[in-house]
Amino acid sequence: MVSLVVMGVAGCGKSSLGHAVAQALGWPLVEGDDFHPAANVEKMRAGTPLVDADRVGWLALLGSELQRHPGGSVLTCSALKKIYRDQLRAALPGLRFVHLALSIDAARTRVAQRAGGHYFQANLVDSQFATLESPLGEPGVLTVDATQTLTALNQHVIQWMQETPHASP
Repeated sequence: MVSLVVMGVAGCGKSSLGHAVAQALGWPLVEGDDFHPAANVEKMRAGTPLVDADRVGWLALLGSELQRHPGGSVLTCSALKKIYRDQLRAALPGLRFVHLALSIDAARTRVAQRAGGHYFQANLVDSQFATLESPLGEPGVLTVDATQTLTALNQHVIQWMQETPHASP
């Protein structure tokens, strides 16, 4: 069984789409943000972007969490750089990714409008775009327009998961 990472910059809709896809597939949802160590959360709360060293242990933890669900799972994770995606792929060969793409202006607006006091500060959106390495051309990646409706996105992803052959581990 293959698992799926819903990836992209802050505000792209990872949690919403991840929940919808997990529900449709009957898989557990793993919210990547829930696994950040306290030091990472405090940095983001303070408006300080994370660096590669901040993410290494977090990604290792997410890889272990993916392995805990051999029947498949949906992980929400920014996975902004290829090395981050490769670290997750190493933990679970055949892992697939849906990249929710949107403009920097749309991301800024969405993050600024978040309810519930999310710790990710709107001023960090620019750093996410500076860090993002497009997954275009990587195997097992579907890029979608994050401004589509959740229903349309969910249908597209489910269809892709059912119709596209899975990479062999």
